[in-house]
Amino acid sequence: MTFSHHEQTSQPEHPFAEFIRILGKGKKGSRPLTQDEAYRAMGLIMADEVLPVQLGAFLMLMRVKEETPEELAGFVLAAREACRIDLLRNAPVDLDWSSYAGKRRHLPWFLLSALLLAENGITVFMHGAKGPSATRLYTENMLGYLGLSCAQSVDEARQQLAQQRFSYLSLEHFCPKLHEIIELRPVLGLRSPVHTLVRLLNPFNAPYSIQGIFHPGYRPVHQQATLLLQQPHAAVLKGDGGETERNPDMECLVQSVHHGELLDETWPALFAHRHVKPEHLDPQQLALVWQGVVEDEYAQASVIGTTAVALKLLGKANTQQEAQALATDYWVNRQTKHE
Repeated sequence: MTFSHHEQTSQPEHPFAEFIRILGKGKKGSRPLTQDEAYRAMGLIMADEVLPVQLGAFLMLMRVKEETPEELAGFVLAAREACRIDLLRNAPVDLDWSSYAGKRRHLPWFLLSALLLAENGITVFMHGAKGPSATRLYTENMLGYLGLSCAQSVDEARQQLAQQRFSYLSLEHFCPKLHEIIELRPVLGLRSPVHTLVRLLNPFNAPYSIQGIFHPGYRPVHQQATLLLQQPHAAVLKGDGGETERNPDMECLVQSVHHGELLDETWPALFAHRHVKPEHLDPQQLALVWQGVVEDEYAQASVIGTTAVALKLLGKANTQQEAQALATDYWVNRQTKHE
């Protein structure tokens, strides 16, 4: 008499096992999750109803296969619900800016782009997390060099947005469970899908969202997930080091969504020759370049170029040329001394 596996064990199957099986059932048997399955799976994870061994298996199977737009959208919706992100949605933010990668080759010049937008009436909310890498510069450690402090709570972020049109809040302050999973990176040795989904959280429900990615393959996935999430306007680009920062030495493909329409647009390189990357990174330079004490051709082109992409996304300019001209204007007229 033969017994099936189920008859031999008296233990009922764990509700999360289904999702691991869907992803892991061999080359022929496995398939991606539907948006609803991804939503349910992430719901269980967020509710702490999965075992650590299940979470590790799920994250790594997902990592090997890479997320589909449907899976990402399902994950984001479940995470928003679990973190009660709908409660944050009444702050007047124009542009949601995710910052999770950290910078290694260049300083985070994109911070100056965000401040330039804020100075010109655009409210920018930035969220991110520090990673384990000692060689990368993470946003929350860099803001002090610009005389800014990170918000320590959602309420403080709201105050900063009202006072200075810019705030940075770490993921641990508005979605601690996701932060905990990101912290598993040194244990698993790899990033997990959570590194991707956090970029799409848009906690304050800003009408415009901008994201940098590192691997070009993720660009259309972000673009299509954004469409499924019914985000009115969003842009995603392969940014320097995976942050939302245009490298002025290379052409830059920006993939965006505007009211359900997908748009792909290539911005040209701003220089004919590649710049040599700096020997070491000194964060003091961020303030010195902003104050005009130090001239840095690469930095200035990066700040203006990144600002231009954001301005085009925000509908403040109709063409790349107009956006570039307006961004240059912002830069030239910036307040170099903060009163």
